Amino acid sequence: MIISASRRTDIPAFFSEWFMNRMEAQYAYVRNPMNIHQISKINLMPSIVDCIVFWSKNPKPIINKLDTLNDYMYYFQFTLNAYHKDFETNLPSLDERIQTFQALSALIGRQRVIWRYDPIILNNQYSINWHIEKFEYIAKQLCNYTEKVTISFIDLYPKISNNIKRQTIFELSYVQKNTIAKYLSEIAHSYHLKIDTCAEDIDLSAYGMDHARCIDDKLIAKLLDCSIDADKDKNQRLECGCVASIDLGFYNTCQNGCTYCYANHNADVRKRNFEAYDSSSPLLCSQVAELDKITERKVKSQRNMQLRLFNM
Repeated sequence: MIISASRRTDIPAFFSEWFMNRMEAQYAYVRNPMNIHQISKINLMPSIVDCIVFWSKNPKPIINKLDTLNDYMYYFQFTLNAYHKDFETNLPSLDERIQTFQALSALIGRQRVIWRYDPIILNNQYSINWHIEKFEYIAKQLCNYTEKVTISFIDLYPKISNNIKRQTIFELSYVQKNTIAKYLSEIAHSYHLKIDTCAEDIDLSAYGMDHARCIDDKLIAKLLDCSIDADKDKNQRLECGCVASIDLGFYNTCQNGCTYCYANHNADVRKRNFEAYDSSSPLLCSQVAELDKITERKVKSQRNMQLRLFNM
């Protein structure tokens, strides 16, 4: 089983104490986003959890806790953009986040910290030339601390329309996507970084870009030195290359303040959920209520140790 922590919220930035408490208890409860009264109990024993994939824009709060995860394999998807407070309201400065990236990489290795430059947004303030300049600045700082960068272009979901209506965000054209991809790939390759795309249907292979697997069975197999028997995640978009995982997060809880985020679309609900945060609760930003039904989810390790022994 692969754990995602989390596409739904920034667990390393805001809920690291809760996460570590759940790993110590070796189980967590997760609400079904489509039916909030359905709760799954997830076994988090080291023998079951093959890998943890952290998603974060500021994992600094969790770094000093990582030594408690010695029985687990994990890696980070670290989103590092250069937008100002109009788009990413509550994040530390760019240079501070670069320093956090470098410190995390020095601790766990550059293979286990993947740089995400996403989403790419165009408007009157953030032009193609602006992205080229900022991307190169960040690439220069990170090239010795990661092996690849993953990019994606903004998806204008209906649920974020209220959050972005004042910022005149443009839908990127095919030509604009190709232009951006061309220049960013040239920069990435000049710093010896692999570059790929996340959940994009456009073919950018002409620029040396593959379709990413952000939850990546190949990387996990390499880190564990054994094969992983994992299927494609059927709950993600068709263009997504990720393999299946179980997400421990809860929507409308992240406090990074990113106006374009699909996981936060109601400020009042987010405030109410965050106020309910209890690091000792089995549920993130929630408590078990009378109408809730708890079911233990059937999970197992997907490691194929025989293949490793055969290859040796």
